[in-house]
Amino acid sequence: MSKCMAVNCGSSSIKYKLFEMPEEKAICSGLVDRVGHEDATFKIKFGSESHVETLPILDHSKGVELILNALVQYKIVEKLEEIDAVGHRVAQGGKYFKKSAYMTPDTIAKIEALVPLAPLHNPAHLLGYNAFKKALPNATAIAVFDSAFHSTMEEEDYTYPIPYELTEKYDCRRYGAHGTSHQYLSEVAIEKYLHGKKDSKIIVCHLGSGASLCAVRDGKSIATTMGMTPLAGIMMGTRCGDIDPSVVTFLQEKEGLSAGEINSLLNKKSGFLGVSGVSNDTRDVEKAASEGNHRAILAQNLFGRRAADFIGQYFVRLGGADMIVFSGGIGENSAAYRKLVLDRISEALGVVVDEEANKGIYGGKEGIISAPSSKILVAVIPTDEEVMIARDCLKALKGTL
Repeated sequence: MSKCMAVNCGSSSIKYKLFEMPEEKAICSGLVDRVGHEDATFKIKFGSESHVETLPILDHSKGVELILNALVQYKIVEKLEEIDAVGHRVAQGGKYFKKSAYMTPDTIAKIEALVPLAPLHNPAHLLGYNAFKKALPNATAIAVFDSAFHSTMEEEDYTYPIPYELTEKYDCRRYGAHGTSHQYLSEVAIEKYLHGKKDSKIIVCHLGSGASLCAVRDGKSIATTMGMTPLAGIMMGTRCGDIDPSVVTFLQEKEGLSAGEINSLLNKKSGFLGVSGVSNDTRDVEKAASEGNHRAILAQNLFGRRAADFIGQYFVRLGGADMIVFSGGIGENSAAYRKLVLDRISEALGVVVDEEANKGIYGGKEGIISAPSSKILVAVIPTDEEVMIARDCLKALKGTL
């Protein structure tokens, strides 16, 4: 039996979950939020207990210290040496990593080199790694890359039609993201719903504040909506998704924006927030739409249309589909947004929604939402990226990574 910690460090947050492996039993989970602020929050949940505290947490090291002290304080572990491995989610592995890797000096150097492709993510992941390594020097540390699952894409799927010498010079290509989630969801879909079917064809919709779709053939990613960065694909909470590239230079010229300012506009001020003018939170947009707010209604319809368009594209790319999977904060909890998407593909693809089943699935529930007459099985499956990280931690401990 081994204890493995799954860690996801953002620029101002640390999500964590401790597992007993190989049982995959979650011992505790929690969140350190608003790192760098005087009013940061520390949360931990274990068994039937949960604790929340507001206090200054000025850096990631302090956040990690709070996590590890709580593990001992609440007797979740008797001593920190019981933690055998720490797996760190890393957003961008670039062309270097097709699977998870031990945190060696070479791995760390490559993650640092990839910072320009994930400027908000990779530096934070390294901060988390350094903080945990200092506190748990003897624990095996690995990096689990969000982009690794998409390394099975063919060259014509990841190459951009720009001058090829620039593709080679800067490794400018599609990498994708949410790979750990897409892999978990497709594995559950194949094993539980398709009964191990060979040459399975699945379209996975990871819909949250960040959202991406993935075409999965027989458990391997063949296409995904996010690109060189997470900005591409469908519209999201604050990201614009795919747009005409000339919009970028047009707005830069008209508004007098720098490259950094236009990047911020497209990443942080667009999507649901930019279109609706209400919020980046789909629940707020849904409420405003129900009150007749035209821009909120437009934002909802744009989201549904863009997601449906990609499902149609991937249906063609796969040569059909056995199953469509919804997950992520929106995909798992909002019957309305799932219906927005599915209504737009029903005529073309023969998808029929079981309205009652769809309305009944939210808050961590799992189940089928398509009617028996539907030509494609549709299910909601809560994602579990942390357990995928823990599984690779166990492989690392066994020397089979």
